[in-house]
Amino acid sequence: MANPHSFNVVVLPGDGIGPEVMEPCLDLLRAASDRVGGFSLTFETYSAGAETYRDTGAALPDATLEAARNADAILLGAMGLPHIRYPDGTEIAPQIDLRGLLGLYAGVRPARKVKGIASPLASPQADTVDFVLIRESTEGLFASHHKGEVEDDAIARETMVITRPTSERLFDFSFKLAERRKTAGAPGMVTCVDKANVFAAFAFFRRIFDETARRYPDIDAEHAYVDATALNMVRHPWDFDVMVTENMFGDILSDLAAGLIGGLGMAPSADIGDDHAVFQPCHGTAPDIAGHSLANPSAMFLSAAMMLDWLGERHFVEACGGAAQMIHDAVDTAFADGSMVPCEMGGRAGTKDIADAVLNGV
Repeated sequence: MANPHSFNVVVLPGDGIGPEVMEPCLDLLRAASDRVGGFSLTFETYSAGAETYRDTGAALPDATLEAARNADAILLGAMGLPHIRYPDGTEIAPQIDLRGLLGLYAGVRPARKVKGIASPLASPQADTVDFVLIRESTEGLFASHHKGEVEDDAIARETMVITRPTSERLFDFSFKLAERRKTAGAPGMVTCVDKANVFAAFAFFRRIFDETARRYPDIDAEHAYVDATALNMVRHPWDFDVMVTENMFGDILSDLAAGLIGGLGMAPSADIGDDHAVFQPCHGTAPDIAGHSLANPSAMFLSAAMMLDWLGERHFVEACGGAAQMIHDAVDTAFADGSMVPCEMGGRAGTKDIADAVLNGV
């Protein structure tokens, strides 16, 4: 009998190490769904990215976009190559285009320290780092994507955009996430990260945050300037729970967050809207190691677990959450004793080593 809960996932392997981390990720998803049961996944692979642009002139072909619009979820490897660029000198980044085209306003960047992975933090509390940075993903300074101007080779302009409708949805998303995390033992706190002391746009952003916070009296609401936040993320990141910020600030702080938990190879992400969601690792395409099986696939695996959690919550399928937890547990177990050190951290464990260890834990 056909499974009553079947989800169609559009797969965009992308460029560089993207296909290398995607292949074992699909194997892991198949294994977890088979083990748990109660739902099934079908995968449809489409082309997008820098190599696609080079070969066809379109970084995000119409067929790929249409498939993404119709999918239950989108799983993305990594896109862009530094030597393939648009005529204006910017890199190919259809993952950014997808955020605008599909209304993916909430860029969710979890930072959870996995035991056994080295941290640059000297504190014994390093293993307790577990926060989520939420980056608005459709406007802010990125609203100028493809729209920047260079006038007479003398002046360059980009424009930051903050709108009330997007900010309200973003803050609602953030407070609801804090509520869910609080039921699991997190502090139940949202920190608005801005530069409201300098820019009117951020003062507006903060005002909307405060309006939203009043609707969530059981969640603590705080403000922090982005420069102070960068400092405190290094000094005591374990004090954060949910942080929400503008697009460019989030882009920068999410890489800092990844550094606190061992690197981009351990950092998953999702870009979520009201109707669609894309799940991808925070890392880039790393063309210098592509083809050598050196990439750490853990961020890809954890992004896939985020996808399962989102599908489960959206469609009320508890088994999806069970499969997501299984992947989380398998990643934790693979690294727990500290003996497996990814190449990106100076160790010898490559893509296949890590993938095999995690798959064996499912």
